[in-house]
Amino acid sequence: MKKVKITELNIRPIKANEIMLLTDFLYEAIFKKPGEVFPRTIIQKPEIWQYVDEFGIYPHDYAFVAEADGIVVGAIWARKIKGYGYIDDATPELAMAVYPEYQKLGIGRKLLAEMISFLKDKGYTQVSLSVQKANYASKMYLELGFKVYSENEEDYIMINTLQSNWDFAIY
Repeated sequence: MKKVKITELNIRPIKANEIMLLTDFLYEAIFKKPGEVFPRTIIQKPEIWQYVDEFGIYPHDYAFVAEADGIVVGAIWARKIKGYGYIDDATPELAMAVYPEYQKLGIGRKLLAEMISFLKDKGYTQVSLSVQKANYASKMYLELGFKVYSENEEDYIMINTLQSNWDFAIY
């Protein structure tokens, strides 16, 4: 897949008319090993659909998008659900995806930095996520201050305590 060149990148809150894009990013967030393909209907499974179901109507729903040269190419969102990365009822869980041709350009790091800063400002003490061990993003999360909270054969549940200093180079 050919990578693109970005001249302008903007990380901003999602607009109400863009919330439906989260269904596309939800599909992209599902880790696929090389050559593996899932039907798009996989996101309709209740345990997956809860990440976007009625997003934006609950008080703990937050989302940012990455806009590259005027096109939304990535998204990060957090909400309190009992998802794959569930820790407790007070801890929001993150989901994030960047379109494949825009990956490995630092966009995910910038999205994550924006969300972490936002959640800290909102007074949250921690945030969690679930990631497959084989997903290259798991290394990024570790580099950016997430710790392994628990694991099974394939997945990590990671946590970031938002009280720590969370500074890193994003450029």
